[in-house]
Amino acid sequence: VQLQASGGGLVQPGGSLRLSCTASGMISSINFMGWFRQAPGKQRDMVASITSDGSTYYADFVKGRFTISRDNAKVTVYLQMNSLRPGDTAVYYCAADPRTYYSSRAYWGQGTLVTVSS
Repeated sequence: VQLQASGGGLVQPGGSLRLSCTASGMISSINFMGWFRQAPGKQRDMVASITSDGSTYYADFVKGRFTISRDNAKVTVYLQMNSLRPGDTAVYYCAADPRTYYSSRAYWGQGTLVTVSS
């Protein structure tokens, strides 16, 4: 499985961005799809996830601001990010897993940089 992420960039505080991540390859095995982020010098944290049946999870620090969605036909996961803050600056990675949760078998995309700055 290969994951291609896109949509990062520079945005002012309060602005919005939409990230996309499309899977290819053995896509029939994918259930969990999610977004993680890693800021310089910090650990990688899960931001949001969605399973093939539409169950979602959001980290507390993005609840009410970010929305994850998924197009199963296109095997694509989206992350709509609104009300962005400087603290959201990070490299955002998408991940996919055959299970309903993130595991050591997860596949990873290459990451896309989101910079929130005035």
